[in-house]
Amino acid sequence: MRQILQKSSDIKSLFLVALCISGLSACGENPAPIQAPVGAQGNLPATQKTIAMNQAVAASLDLNNKQDFEDARRGLIARVDELNVRMDDGSMVWNMSEYDFITGDAPASVNPSLWRQERLNNIHGLFEVTPGVYQVRGFDLANMSIIEGERGWIVVDPLTTKETASAALAFAQQQLGYRPVTAVIITHSHIDHFGGVLSVLEENGETEIIAPEGFMDEATSENVIAGTTMSRRSMFMYGSQLERSTVGHVGSGLGKGPALGSPGLAAPTRVIRKTGETATIDGLDFVFQNAAGSEAPAELTFYLPEKKAFCGAEVVSRNMHNLYTLRGAHVRDARKWSYYINEAIELFPEMQVYFGSHHWPLWGNEDVIDFLKKQRDGYRYIHDQTLRLASQGYTPGEIADTLELPKALRNSFSNRGYYGTLKHNARAVYQRYFGWYDGNPANLDPLPIVESSARYVAAMGGSPGVMAIAQAAFDDGDYRWVAELLNHLIFAEPDHADAKMLLAQSYDQLGYQSESGPWRDVYLTGALELRQGAPTQGLGISNAADLLRKTPVSEFMQLIAVMLDGVAADGETYVFNFIFTDLAETHVLNLENAVLHHRSGEPAANANATLRITHELFIKMLAGQAGIKETLFSDDISIEGSRIDLLQFFALLDPPDEVFNIVTP
Repeated sequence: MRQILQKSSDIKSLFLVALCISGLSACGENPAPIQAPVGAQGNLPATQKTIAMNQAVAASLDLNNKQDFEDARRGLIARVDELNVRMDDGSMVWNMSEYDFITGDAPASVNPSLWRQERLNNIHGLFEVTPGVYQVRGFDLANMSIIEGERGWIVVDPLTTKETASAALAFAQQQLGYRPVTAVIITHSHIDHFGGVLSVLEENGETEIIAPEGFMDEATSENVIAGTTMSRRSMFMYGSQLERSTVGHVGSGLGKGPALGSPGLAAPTRVIRKTGETATIDGLDFVFQNAAGSEAPAELTFYLPEKKAFCGAEVVSRNMHNLYTLRGAHVRDARKWSYYINEAIELFPEMQVYFGSHHWPLWGNEDVIDFLKKQRDGYRYIHDQTLRLASQGYTPGEIADTLELPKALRNSFSNRGYYGTLKHNARAVYQRYFGWYDGNPANLDPLPIVESSARYVAAMGGSPGVMAIAQAAFDDGDYRWVAELLNHLIFAEPDHADAKMLLAQSYDQLGYQSESGPWRDVYLTGALELRQGAPTQGLGISNAADLLRKTPVSEFMQLIAVMLDGVAADGETYVFNFIFTDLAETHVLNLENAVLHHRSGEPAANANATLRITHELFIKMLAGQAGIKETLFSDDISIEGSRIDLLQFFALLDPPDEVFNIVTP
């Protein structure tokens, strides 16, 4: 046992799967004067070029249209002036109050269209959508909808964490009166729509849970194998490191941002498998639409015939959504997505009310149908026109820079790129059909970026030449070109401080100009890390034990396979049994040909070693609630066979780095 403890860092590699679940000096020889930073993280003010570009955006849109603000405030019952939610230990889970600065006209450092969207997203509280249907908005990234049944409340999408869901439901109960939660409807498999479920269920176990087909598999498997990379990139996409200010994070377009608390999961008691399926839930009739493979792999919408109200889940929202999400995920099918929206129009043509999993509702048949048609046509236009241009030989970058929505769509605020964007969605359609290769032989086997960057810099006369060109481009307001130039210089010379500072200043301006909340966060986070370096700590999952308990052990075993260092494992062969004594499950790992295979079932008779452990202890180790020493001396674990072989196997695992560099090599 002492020998194992001495190698505890190797053993811990097995349990680092937890990391996979779950973001001024002058430049050049003749520098332009540098203004004083305007943010706590070193951001510089908007330049005249950025101011002019943002003014042009404002002139192109009807920003004085107040209809969305009237809709967003309609039905307000009550709001919370100091809206923040904390964990039992006092740590902050959600703080809506930190966005109080978003009032009045847009500052020079925020795209005025995005500023308008985030003013709308700031409108929070408890709202009546239509008699018997309510929404709590602004307690999390998503909305919690609450429907009055005969005996109690039907909760739709119980938010991300038990803390935010509990606070939202308690606030609604305070205003509307206490009633038991008779049912929960989970519209889809993204965590901001199910993570708080355990806090809204009745203790007697009589709460019905309705979810789409495939929900449990998708909810537990999403982000596991690729989780570390997604988690690191999400720090950029959601601006988790940024200050909340006019030069920092202002919101994600879809909402303000993700809540950071304690997520959980509960299995559905009723599964919706097909479109047109009906159910009477707590005395109220529902008609469901199975929209699998739209915004989420498992997703449903529903219609309330008695109220003529359509819940569009996240198939529709008051912005252009992502066909490809910047944190990294499978590309979504724009054609199928558009089809589902059209199907909803045909299924429920008499609808008078729309409400969704994000943003604010819409009323009136004509306005609702018009909104749905424009959402439908936005995704289909991107799909069809990308393929048309690709058929004429345009590359993904050329398509992204060429494509423009038709006037009727681009002038609709609900089709603006506050979350997804036309540019990266067009690239997504191309990727879905054609992959990463654009057909040009020069792009078939390009040099790695560090090597190619060194050669680019040398060809331009070295770093002084690159800096001179970049500074001139910055002075001209050509920030995209500055970014391309200096990215090469920094990957060639990572310690070039002046290049980092000028690139950070360019990212500031690109962020300020971005209409998309995630694009803004990506640019400003890049600027932050160029100035301060990568973070020392990533997004942990210490509070996610309830979610981990519902994740099949097989998912973690598959994850161990992608942690294997193939070079180090070349020529090694091992077989190990992992027996979870409280689950009566056995998982066998077999290493050969530098590939780790997994199966469940009977233990292997020829195993090098057998590890017996309780599932609960395994979860505590994943969540960081139990240390290696505590675990190995626990009665809940035992090792039979060759401990040396087990240690050698652990040494082959390459623990993920949750704070790997992105803007530098």
